[in-house]
Amino acid sequence: SAFAIDWLSMSYMLTYVPLLFPVAWLLDKRGLRIIALAGSALNALGAWVKLGSLKPHLFPVTVLGQVICSLAQVFILGMPSRIASVWFGSHEVSTACSIAVFGNQLGIAVGFLVPPVLVPNVEDVETLAYHISIMFFMTAGMATALFILVVIVFKEKPPHPPSRAQALIQSRPTEEYSYVRSILRLLRNANFLLLMVTYGLHTSKVMILPTAANSFPVLRLAGEEVNAGRIGLTIILSGMVGALISGIWLDRTKTYK
Repeated sequence: SAFAIDWLSMSYMLTYVPLLFPVAWLLDKRGLRIIALAGSALNALGAWVKLGSLKPHLFPVTVLGQVICSLAQVFILGMPSRIASVWFGSHEVSTACSIAVFGNQLGIAVGFLVPPVLVPNVEDVETLAYHISIMFFMTAGMATALFILVVIVFKEKPPHPPSRAQALIQSRPTEEYSYVRSILRLLRNANFLLLMVTYGLHTSKVMILPTAANSFPVLRLAGEEVNAGRIGLTIILSGMVGALISGIWLDRTKTYK
């Protein structure tokens, strides 16, 4: 049903809300490398689980694989700003953050474009399973390769702090810092609350698109799956260009407001 298809997308939003604060705490306490390893491992695991779901009655296994991948997203989405602040100086932090976000959006864009091309809309279940298996194998292979690269390449922090702010953070005793107090300070900051609500409204609008795009072509635009993917790709690519321009502009001008 359309409702079941929509949950393949909505599971990402559902897992993010309750797990955001625990994962953010883990990022603060254990650092970038642990978070990167957990996120990439869960992504690879979820991709392989989906390979065991290539029968109509095994759709719950597809959902399970999707939920595991959605857990990975909680770890990955919090990393761009942290990577930018830990690894880059004040004159390049916004650009670095926008490029990291760019990578996430590029994945969504590919997700719009590739599946309709790899999986044609055919009635024969065996043929459909064959094409879906190709897509799942490609995804699982890429996710596994990325996990191996994270294990080998990804480092916690550079040998020397890239900015004065990072130097102060790294020299501060850990007992001076309280995660709970920092959250409470944020929730009393009017500027932060305005930004949170604005960003939340914007993101909800963006997330509606892939959720609706999953089922809309099947239910309303028969035979137009590839064009629906191209529409989604165009929208995401436009946003990616805007993100890069904004990041470079902010680093040069510091006009955040």
